[in-house]
Amino acid sequence: MSSGELQANHPLSERELEVIELVASGLKNEEISQRLDISKRTVDNHISNILTKTGTDNRVALVRWALQWGKVCLNDVNCCALPPVDP
Repeated sequence: MSSGELQANHPLSERELEVIELVASGLKNEEISQRLDISKRTVDNHISNILTKTGTDNRVALVRWALQWGKVCLNDVNCCALPPVDP
């Protein structure tokens, strides 16, 4: 089963997507916990769940997965401009 199929069966929560963005920006778990005002253990649990849901083994593979599936944008790489919203 591919990581895309895993994610489809177990969608990521908004908080998990937020954690992925912070991992991709290079923050450590302790820094993520401070940024989100949650415990480091909660961050550890989020990352464990994310790795399971995405079928990745580590943070590097997770960031690669997130880039591949358009979950993060790094330094204007893998970004798409949204069309302007008409008032």
